[in-house]
Amino acid sequence: MEMDDMTKVAPDVVEESGTGTGRTAAGREEREGRTARTGRGGIPEWATRRRVLFCAEILVSLAAALGYTLLCGRIDVNPMIRVAQVSGLAKMQQYAALLGIPILALLLYTAHRGSLMRHQLVKRLVCAALAGLSTGVVAGGVVVALNGTPWALGGQEGDPSVLIDMGTSFLRGEGMSGIYPPAFPALIAVWAKLRHGGTLGSGMALQDLQIFFTAIAGPMAYAAWRLLLRPFWALLIAVPSAVLFIDPIRPYSHGTMIVLLPLLGYWLREMRRAEHRTTRRNLVSGILLGLVFGALFLWYSGWYVWAAPGVGLLALFLFPWRGGARKVKATLVYIGATVATAAVVGAPLLYQMVRLGADNPDRYAFLSVYADPAYVLGWVSDRSGGLTYRTWPVSGEMAGQTGFTLLLLFGAGLGIGLGLRNIMVRTAAAVLAGAWLARFWFASHMVQAKAVQLYPRTTWIIMYCLMILAVLGLMVAVDRGSGWLERTVRPRSADGDGDGAPRGPVLPRRAVQQLSAGMVCVLALFATMGASWSVNRYMPDKDEKSMGVDAWRAHTLKKPNGTCPRFAPVKDCADVKIQNWKPTADRGYLWCGGLDPEEWPAVCGRRAPKD
Repeated sequence: MEMDDMTKVAPDVVEESGTGTGRTAAGREEREGRTARTGRGGIPEWATRRRVLFCAEILVSLAAALGYTLLCGRIDVNPMIRVAQVSGLAKMQQYAALLGIPILALLLYTAHRGSLMRHQLVKRLVCAALAGLSTGVVAGGVVVALNGTPWALGGQEGDPSVLIDMGTSFLRGEGMSGIYPPAFPALIAVWAKLRHGGTLGSGMALQDLQIFFTAIAGPMAYAAWRLLLRPFWALLIAVPSAVLFIDPIRPYSHGTMIVLLPLLGYWLREMRRAEHRTTRRNLVSGILLGLVFGALFLWYSGWYVWAAPGVGLLALFLFPWRGGARKVKATLVYIGATVATAAVVGAPLLYQMVRLGADNPDRYAFLSVYADPAYVLGWVSDRSGGLTYRTWPVSGEMAGQTGFTLLLLFGAGLGIGLGLRNIMVRTAAAVLAGAWLARFWFASHMVQAKAVQLYPRTTWIIMYCLMILAVLGLMVAVDRGSGWLERTVRPRSADGDGDGAPRGPVLPRRAVQQLSAGMVCVLALFATMGASWSVNRYMPDKDEKSMGVDAWRAHTLKKPNGTCPRFAPVKDCADVKIQNWKPTADRGYLWCGGLDPEEWPAVCGRRAPKD
């Protein structure tokens, strides 16, 4: 069983201490038989297998996320009133505490009292549960914000309306929606038909999917990182990234980014190990990962654009060009199986991109386009409230950079400096460099091309890469620091205390696991605070420049029976429109959103259009 504490100073196998030397052979045989049945630390042998444990972590994480989300359905407040919103947020925190405190108490108890093996098992499951709860709180907040209405965030305006129209087009047999990834709109169509009676139910299906995929973002992020990291470190990346990046309006988009990067690192790691596997295993492994990459491409393809340059160059660098014919052949089999399978699965969208890509420029500008392009540690949507490019981003203390920025960059420096041999450090650094160059290439050509080409979205993937590097830098520093203590504090010539008795580790095993448990508790507190911050942004608000307007709009549409939702803020609710998706006409110029008409000449370089 792998070592799950914050450092590797404790051995993977912990032997139970004896009570004397006068044990009979029969007693030893009895103990050996009991150990074979129950495993070490009183844990059944089957429960120590890695695949069993990994599946258990995923199930626990999903159960925590979805269970908490369902529990929030019991919160019955009027989300259109601010004090009711506050009461709802408080009730959510109460639920999170009632669920979280007992499992954290169990973690602390095993850290102080339990055997190492039992503590490791508990910590695995606790970390998995916390990953689920972190985004379960965000999904639960959406449930509270949409209490009383069957419609999705956004109603039938903006991006949600486009997704609903795409789903309607699929229901009517029109198929692909231009170059937009088709998997999520197709799922809207399927769920609307199965659960909500067809085309009228597309908006209701979108609400279900917004809540579901927001809830499982944490478990999926944690599961992806567990392919590469121990539980604590996987949790330390999965929770902050999921809470920070997930957007309940389009949870599939950022969920893809969060999962894609560790999967790319895992694929590169397995590529380097291809020579140690048979041809059949390389084919099977490559095909399975190709299926995953192809499905993610159909789910949301945008992150491949920003990740591909760096990962492609890194793959060429890691390819065993001088490794001999056998090694080269094994690696080519693995790469070929992955790429071919992914291309076959993603072929429908790839075909549309080749056929229509040049005819679909992105010309939509908003606050992130007007701000300093070198700022990549904060994000605002096209509903930025009272912020302008003159007031955002807020200038920090050191050349405009905040203390958080400097701390994050310092951590990333640790990762690159101390952990460059780690495949995930290389992957994150390569993706960061590629996305950075792509960002400024598109931004520098924006005026001439009159197109934004979605370059502000590189903010997310660059910030994610910096977070990954910082966490991995901390991990490597802890591992190396513990190793340095072992080599320095312990006399090199002595293996014991002089009488033949073995020495324990320099850092007491119990102290390490207690420290690790304490850090998990603090991370849990951050998760609940961060998730509440995320949820609060989506509480209904009439202000069209706020993010809460999406929930507000959902309460202004008539229900299928023709009546207004329970907490409708208007007397005359709007009728639900059912229409197919149609591509918007290309205006040929930048559309500068979030600006008053008189600001267009100074910001966008032209007068605001009359329409």
